[in-house]
Amino acid sequence: MCLKIQWLTVLVGFLSVVGFAQSKKNTVIPKTYVASKTKNPIVIDGDESDISWSKADWTALFEDIENNVKPKYATKVKMLWDETNFYILAKIDEPHVWANLKQRDTIIFYNNDFEVFIDPDGDTFNYYELEINALNTAWDLFLSKPYRENDNVVLNDWNIPGLKSAVKINGTLNNPNDTDEGWVLEMAIPWASYKKSYNENNVPADKFWRVNFSRVNWQHSLVDGKYERKKDTDGKFLPEYNWVWSPQGVINMHEPEKWGYVYFSSKEGKDSFTIPQDEKVKWELYNLYRAQKEYYQKNKAWAKSIASLTKKTISVDHKILKPILENHSAGYNISVKSPFSNKTLIIKEDGRFLE
Repeated sequence: MCLKIQWLTVLVGFLSVVGFAQSKKNTVIPKTYVASKTKNPIVIDGDESDISWSKADWTALFEDIENNVKPKYATKVKMLWDETNFYILAKIDEPHVWANLKQRDTIIFYNNDFEVFIDPDGDTFNYYELEINALNTAWDLFLSKPYRENDNVVLNDWNIPGLKSAVKINGTLNNPNDTDEGWVLEMAIPWASYKKSYNENNVPADKFWRVNFSRVNWQHSLVDGKYERKKDTDGKFLPEYNWVWSPQGVINMHEPEKWGYVYFSSKEGKDSFTIPQDEKVKWELYNLYRAQKEYYQKNKAWAKSIASLTKKTISVDHKILKPILENHSAGYNISVKSPFSNKTLIIKEDGRFLE
């Protein structure tokens, strides 16, 4: 679920603090997926029987966002691409398919929904979110940085130009008198939507982007024969389930450094992808960043040494890292020279990754 908009700032802050403490206790290994280039045109109609989709593999079934609890209902995804679009097919098992939000850019996660998160350059800044319900109502938005940074900007009125999406219901929508199989969501997201400049060629051929998918599922009740989110005896909505492709370790999708890796292969036939070792170095930098956040919460000042943040030796693939912490008037930088590429990797006090 995406915690967003002005009136949720306090709640998001609380969740972020909880997230930093929990993140230190959870080792998150992001999932990977190789998306093949399709030569055949894809008709966006919500039908999974398209010949192009038959050549693509399903992801593993989604998992609980925080722990190893198996979700009640199955969710899985396929991905493809061409020079114009990023194609996504989501199959969502659900015995009660319902939705009542019809206005674009309303808070779609108040219905059961499917959500897409994309960070093209992997620096955790300037990323995108798309939510769609079973009525095919979309909420698309741009975020300048995660909610854990209080000066983030959310452009709720940003729309994906040329977005195509379609839903096929395997059952009947909003009918409590039968049992459904679920729904299929098919979409085409134009690469041009993510351009930073007019002349930029941002089609990620043989490159990876950071991507994750989330499914929000609510317990429901029937009021006058209509589906509604279920409430407890005090009249408060019961908490939602959050089921994701690549688990976050905390109930917070807005830690982009934990998202999965989608590699867009132009190779004919099957291809493979291994997470680069420098990415694993970045994970360690983000562990230190979260430790700095926690240190600041306790001490109202930034730590001035790596030893104040961790007592353990930091290593990646048996190579010891020697991070350097530099404080300055606006915050701090933590840098480390990668033993794999010899590049100097840097994370700033606001969580932005520099290379």
